[in-house]
Amino acid sequence: MKVILLKDVKKQGKKDDIIDVKDGYGTYLINNKLAVLATSYSTKVLKKQTEEALLEENLLIKECENVKNKLEKLTLNFKVNTGKNGQVFGQISTKQIVLELKKKGFDIDKRKIRLDVPINTLGTTIVKVLLHKKVEANLKIHLEK
Repeated sequence: MKVILLKDVKKQGKKDDIIDVKDGYGTYLINNKLAVLATSYSTKVLKKQTEEALLEENLLIKECENVKNKLEKLTLNFKVNTGKNGQVFGQISTKQIVLELKKKGFDIDKRKIRLDVPINTLGTTIVKVLLHKKVEANLKIHLEK
């Protein structure tokens, strides 16, 4: 029996996979709403849904590319308190970066900002912003006295 999985099934396949299973297990999957019978109509519907999802994904990637281009042209400036030797007191957090980005018109979640090293030195630091799993922007953070 061929079925189309509606959800990920352990050791069988992922959502939208067409798999061949024994009749009894196929009935179990269908009754528990984990799969539907793979008919010519259901495979056409699956194909159409995957094409639509791919188009939506491509549109989302294009939007993220536009945001990436804007972010990479931008430099966020932070004024910080320093000691005698130019040592910065504290460090810049992702929350502070998000607040500055909101002032500039960007709405980015703080979990999308990757700080590989703490921002606690004067000068410019590059921070990675994950806009999409395929789109990553480099944002410049500049610290000054």
